Amino acid sequence: MARLTDGPLRVAELIAAARRDSDGAVAAFVGVVRDRHEGLPVESIEYAAYGEMAERELEKIERELAAAFPETRTLVRHRVGTLRVGEESVAIVAVSPHRADAFAACREAIEAVKARVPIWKLERGPGREPAWVDPTRRGPGRPL
Repeated sequence: MARLTDGPLRVAELIAAARRDSDGAVAAFVGVVRDRHEGLPVESIEYAAYGEMAERELEKIERELAAAFPETRTLVRHRVGTLRVGEESVAIVAVSPHRADAFAACREAIEAVKARVPIWKLERGPGREPAWVDPTRRGPGRPL
């Protein structure tokens, strides 16, 4: 099952694939390309990945979350290619019998993706050169 895609993310399909009759909670995170970054206008972001390594790392994150939250099932999908403002770039679904584990697994998943998966962002905006963005950078006003 591919975790990287150049097509649209379908959150409802992820939920259907993950959900079991024993699950009473579904937590989802969807990252969307926004129109500004650090005060500069954004028109699009090109997501590039080292495909095989990125797929392996996404699979590893899912396995680690399964071990950390044994009753929870977490699926992660990430887009590659050029996305315009408003398009969905990453989707994470965590299903569990209880909401606390679903929320926690979802949160841990996105933090792990940002920190560990070799996916790069080339940001484009009007009147400026394209610029690579470090997805792991933290700064003022950028909480975990």
